[in-house]
Amino acid sequence: MKITALIILAGCCFITGIIHSQVNKRKKMEKDTQYPKALVDYDDFKNLVTELEKQREKNLVSLPLFLKMAQEENTVVLDSRSDFRFNRKHLKGAIHLDFTDFTQENLLKLIPDPNTRILIYCNNNFDGDPIDFASKMAKPKTNIETQILSNRKPIMLALNIPTHINLYGYGYKNIYELDELVNVNDPRIQFEGTEVK
Repeated sequence: MKITALIILAGCCFITGIIHSQVNKRKKMEKDTQYPKALVDYDDFKNLVTELEKQREKNLVSLPLFLKMAQEENTVVLDSRSDFRFNRKHLKGAIHLDFTDFTQENLLKLIPDPNTRILIYCNNNFDGDPIDFASKMAKPKTNIETQILSNRKPIMLALNIPTHINLYGYGYKNIYELDELVNVNDPRIQFEGTEVK
């Protein structure tokens, strides 16, 4: 009985010592550690936007041209919406990489040739399906009269723009963007996914 009590006491002392040691290490680390700046550079982003602005404007395409280009050689249609949205409904034949998974390595696996023509679209290109293509916009929080008098409109936060900028930043320069708000029932559009009958 005494031996068991001594073993339990010794075990408790040992565990308490380990816990105390770890707490002290953590406190010392919190106090002494100086981390470098995050890998975030707003100026890099602004420079990319400035560099890309004129080219992007020239590479906005209508639905008929988008559909024609999608059938041509060395062209992919990229959907960068969430896995959930892509799996439910996307343009037939589109390849997918969730925007949150954009890295140089992931993009090179999916699109190894940086000269490939990339066609992009997002939620803000389709109307009539608010579940699978929910519009991304920030609406003014003022009452309607104030909004009208101040000419304030919703701020469009379409995924196309950061997708385009990031693709360009990763070295893909041959990017075209659907420039129309297309009704999901347009007979020229073919969708696939778990919600497509």
